[in-house]
Amino acid sequence: MAKGQETRERIITEAASLFNQRGFEGGSMSDLMEATGLEKGGIYRHFSSKEDLAVEAFDYAWKSAFETRMQDLERIPNSIDKLKHFIANFIERRPVVPGGCPLLNTAIDADDGNEVLRDRVRAALRQWRDSVSGIVDTGIKHREIRQGVDPKEVATIIISSLEGALMVARLERKKDALLTAQSRLEHYFDTELRVESTSRS
Repeated sequence: MAKGQETRERIITEAASLFNQRGFEGGSMSDLMEATGLEKGGIYRHFSSKEDLAVEAFDYAWKSAFETRMQDLERIPNSIDKLKHFIANFIERRPVVPGGCPLLNTAIDADDGNEVLRDRVRAALRQWRDSVSGIVDTGIKHREIRQGVDPKEVATIIISSLEGALMVARLERKKDALLTAQSRLEHYFDTELRVESTSRS
């Protein structure tokens, strides 16, 4: 890898950590300069603005979080079990970038003004919802999940439950809310979504 590209990626990595923990406004250029060991000009040699850097930092943080949550799902054949594993990933596995969920953090941080970051977060949410919806849709086609279930609605319930529980867990500094959400979602999958084995042809 060329030195310039290596430096650029190091800046993105440090910025992802900084912005995900402190927010776009809270993460100052002086903090970034300290984290990277670069002068402001050295950073702006690679990025046209702080906002430009924040967008790429969010993309990096989200890619890490998304890949962590989807880890090993392809190895699980049954769609209900795949959804349960996805939830376990969300609760048990920590992404590379510290600071919690970049989607939740950036959505709150950018809500009052930064349209570029808001658009990026909305795109990430669509990707996440589409991926979970895809699992549900496959389950319906394979007759593992009941006909008539709305995949997008199920994905929204899962994502909203987990993100809300994560917020509570972070405030309380314990996992109880996440474990409760996991238990209730798994019950929902087994009682409302799952096709009983005796009813399959």
